[in-house]
Amino acid sequence: MSDLRKIIIDDHEVEVDGAMTLIQACEEAGIEVPRFCYHERLSIAGNCRMCLVEVVGGPPKPAASCAMQVRDLRPGPEGQPPVVKTNSPMVKKAREGVMEFMLINHPLDCPICDQGGECDLQDQAMAYGMSGTRFNEPKRAVDDLDLGPLVETHMTRCISCTRCVRFTSEVAGLTQMGQTGRGEDAEITSYLNQTLDSNLQGNIIDLCPVGALVSKPYAFTARPWELSKTETIDVMDALGSNIRVDTKGREVKRIMPRNHDGVNEEWISDKSRFVWDGLRRQRLDTPYIRENGKLRPATWPEALGKAASAIKGATKLGGLVGDLASTEAAYSLKQLVEGQGGIVECRVDGARLPAGNRSGYVGTASIEDIDSATAIMLIGTNPREEAPVLNARIRRAWTNGCNIGVVGEKVDLTYEYYHAGTDRAALQALLDGDVEGAKGKETLVIVGQGAIAEADGAAVLAAAQKYAELTESKFLVLHTAAGRVGAMDVGAVNDGGRNAVSDCDVVYNLGADEVEIAAGPLVIYQGSHGDRGAHRADVILPAAAYTEENGLFVNTEGRPQLAMRAGFAPGEAKENWAILRALSAELDATQPWDSLAALRQALVADVPHLAKIDTVPENEWQALDTDKLGSASFRYAIKDFYLTNPVARASSLMADLSRGAKERANAPMAAE
Repeated sequence: MSDLRKIIIDDHEVEVDGAMTLIQACEEAGIEVPRFCYHERLSIAGNCRMCLVEVVGGPPKPAASCAMQVRDLRPGPEGQPPVVKTNSPMVKKAREGVMEFMLINHPLDCPICDQGGECDLQDQAMAYGMSGTRFNEPKRAVDDLDLGPLVETHMTRCISCTRCVRFTSEVAGLTQMGQTGRGEDAEITSYLNQTLDSNLQGNIIDLCPVGALVSKPYAFTARPWELSKTETIDVMDALGSNIRVDTKGREVKRIMPRNHDGVNEEWISDKSRFVWDGLRRQRLDTPYIRENGKLRPATWPEALGKAASAIKGATKLGGLVGDLASTEAAYSLKQLVEGQGGIVECRVDGARLPAGNRSGYVGTASIEDIDSATAIMLIGTNPREEAPVLNARIRRAWTNGCNIGVVGEKVDLTYEYYHAGTDRAALQALLDGDVEGAKGKETLVIVGQGAIAEADGAAVLAAAQKYAELTESKFLVLHTAAGRVGAMDVGAVNDGGRNAVSDCDVVYNLGADEVEIAAGPLVIYQGSHGDRGAHRADVILPAAAYTEENGLFVNTEGRPQLAMRAGFAPGEAKENWAILRALSAELDATQPWDSLAALRQALVADVPHLAKIDTVPENEWQALDTDKLGSASFRYAIKDFYLTNPVARASSLMADLSRGAKERANAPMAAE
């Protein structure tokens, strides 16, 4: 039940919920209040005092607006709404005093500080500070921390806002950072000088309002005003996080999160943020043809001619859709290969996802349903590795009282859970158990790709659906491949019994680098990096990476989103749809579109819900036929979080992080 209160802020009367803080009420009224420590997604610290406001009729000193609720204000003597002022002489003087204190020990690093140009301290010192200072004492200095290869520290610049401490402990679920000492000796530090062990740690770079925590790989490479900024979608996992890609010339210099409450809020994983150095390494920038066992550079007409003659001569043609392929590329490949009598498959990891049944390969839940869930059952999924930002959302639900259950291997998920077991028998026991207590509540079942990629995957998926039915839960399939749901939507699947790899004499491989193709078939590889697919290829057609072309991606909850081009592909590499369009002309089966817009029109005509950008369509519930479960233990889909796709494997930073994670996992434990 809402508790609406009227309040007057700078002569504007607004009606807000009594539980709101004054700083939130000011935002509702469109009035800016400066802050350093306050962040709407973290707990309230109230320690920077920059957000001071005057409460008329209240205490004779300014109040911290982040820590005072609207319901704490007293009405006027005749019942008038409480009055708050954010621009009175008292407030102005208080803010100048706070800013003066902030700058006592702050070094004059602005010319060499990476935060320059997007620094909250710079902006607020200009807007609210004084022109000089009354302090002449020597500045204190603090030793820098080693937090690992991602976050560079300059702790002398730290203003002790504790945002990084609150993020790591509340959102990321770490207990490694804290503040020690008092007064001038106070400093943010890590426990026993440990490096951070989290795949969300890069978010503290965005949270830091000064230059104390900056990006180590990006350091000293560019200034913010030199960068071209493109709003796009991340493809490192299937969450579809909203990101901003910053480029300088033709090079991607950094990747940052964008706010989207329904998907990733304002966080992204470290792989999404730091994978950009893989976009310029091991790139395919010219076509290749294999002759006498060796690849040689070729021209586009030569490579397309060789590919076309191979496809024309094929008796059994197969097409593979890779994990990072856009929906348009999958649709185009399906049209081309099936037009030549071939088969197409996007489930290259063997996942038993049901074709045509959206409730079976997407589910009925949205990501936001996690927030209100009272119980969540995770079946064969490790969300900390498969979708770290989603895992942070589950952790927040747990802190709000949600009960978590896990069927699968026991791992550290950053929150407590009930471990129901590791094998199929544990899932069967759930089905046979008493579920009356779960009915009529907001409950959620999440099933992972590791659970349905085994031989009995269809039976596991059907059992998970059955459990969702019994408990009246919403159902979500957590994917690991960004392009999978879109490819399933356009029907890039083959249920005819023939295998798209082993039963073909020609395989058209559209960026599927996670699959082994044995000797035998002729392989045409279209992709961006010299990874496993290119090593096996007989013809290589160099394509654009995800930041180099416009594309449609459908995330794990079934939400179509548009990825925009941030730069251009290197050398002679072309956009994926354009390569397929050119090849179709060589095959005398020219595709009926000359532009991406025309291709999208054909795509939307076939799959209408893809036109509803950024909305989650409701899926009709279709229960699968239950089958006998096997006896194996559940295995998780991701073995190494940092090396899951060709872009990540080309990144030297991801290789360092992977090596560091292995060393930490194998480090000897001290005897108690």
